[in-house]
Amino acid sequence: MTRGKRTALVSRECVACGCCVKACPLGAVSVYKGLYAVVDESRCVGCGKCEKACPAQVISVAAKEGAAC
Repeated sequence: MTRGKRTALVSRECVACGCCVKACPLGAVSVYKGLYAVVDESRCVGCGKCEKACPAQVISVAAKEGAAC
């Protein structure tokens, strides 16, 4: 699968519930030390499944930094 020009971003309000981890089909999201979710941008294709799964609505999908339009 080709890596996209978009990636998921997690805000500081993350409650580390893990819903995004379960929703990510590529395993690009993990919970760091039970504190907050982190996204591996090298694996994320920007599909938005984690964003839709987040009950706290603290994940957004945006253009990767430095990505051409």
